[in-house]
Amino acid sequence: METEHQSHEEIKHSNNSNNTVMETRRTIKMRRLVLLFINILFLLIGGTGGPLLIRSYFRHGGSRKWFSGFVQTAGFPFLLIPILFSFLRRRRTNSRLFLLTPSLLCHCIVIGLITGLDDYLYSYGVSFLPISTASLIISMQLGFTAIFAFFIVKQKINSSTVNAVVLLMFGSMVLAMHANADLPNGESKAKYYFGFVLTLGAAIIYGMVLPLVELIYIHAKQEVTYALVLEMQFIIGFSATIVCAIGMALNQDFQAISRESEHYGLGVSKYYLVVFFTSVTGQFYFLGLVGTIKYSSALLGGIIAAVCIPITQILAVFFVHEKFDGEKGVALALSLWGTTSYFYGKYKENDKSKPSPRGSQLLPVSAVTG
Repeated sequence: METEHQSHEEIKHSNNSNNTVMETRRTIKMRRLVLLFINILFLLIGGTGGPLLIRSYFRHGGSRKWFSGFVQTAGFPFLLIPILFSFLRRRRTNSRLFLLTPSLLCHCIVIGLITGLDDYLYSYGVSFLPISTASLIISMQLGFTAIFAFFIVKQKINSSTVNAVVLLMFGSMVLAMHANADLPNGESKAKYYFGFVLTLGAAIIYGMVLPLVELIYIHAKQEVTYALVLEMQFIIGFSATIVCAIGMALNQDFQAISRESEHYGLGVSKYYLVVFFTSVTGQFYFLGLVGTIKYSSALLGGIIAAVCIPITQILAVFFVHEKFDGEKGVALALSLWGTTSYFYGKYKENDKSKPSPRGSQLLPVSAVTG
């Protein structure tokens, strides 16, 4: 009798434990979904608002390319807030103030220097192009990322990747042939092509940066957590900002900012608002991207970033009054087709590499929380 009672208690305890585990999993899942939604929102705000603000700066009288590159990363101090919050959460188990090792620090500085140059090229290119055209050119970054990833991190290139690269190239060619009808007011064809080449160069450079960052992750001799990624981006943003600050000093941009604001088409106060929110949207984009990857996958992060392209195209028509004609529609369709092809191929690869349902059920709660 005593044995039966003991067995009954064990079963009851086991059921209670299972219920607790299931409740914990539901709570964790709901929390992750909420955080995922918030990060997707950040990514959409940064990915669409940033390009529009940069173009607005140039459209209404701004002309400082180094300064425009500077403000894209100058919001890096905002990252101190989540970095400090992360330290306060982990200090009971890890008292280190910073997770970065000297080796990672040096690598991040190099990436930051490259990013600073990339920001300058992008700013220079956008100053001569409609934002819709610049966004479509930047969408080619996906193809360059795939190519550089093949050589840098030995990532396989499948048929969907090749298809994406070809389609993105065709989209770029359509825009290049569309130069006469796409010229902003007062711009020459030479400046249009110059801006086209510089923006394409920015896409190529950043297409190289992403695999280099992945290479750093692969060879990092420590766990790559969200907190570590934040610290890495802080150093990258700091280094990139220093590069642009040096360019500003050599170009005497610091002395010209006050004069430029006085002659800005929208007024002095709106000039500084455009500058401030350009910095803010830059950090929104980064936090949204790494957060989406953290709480879902790089695949979803890339898809949301790609979704920003058509949204930016539409918003440019309403907010900066740019034309959207047939050639841009064709280029946009090719861009979306190429992007969709790339991510569909990635989805098929991930689907094949997923463990069986039986194996996934054996994962402990700690593994599910990530």
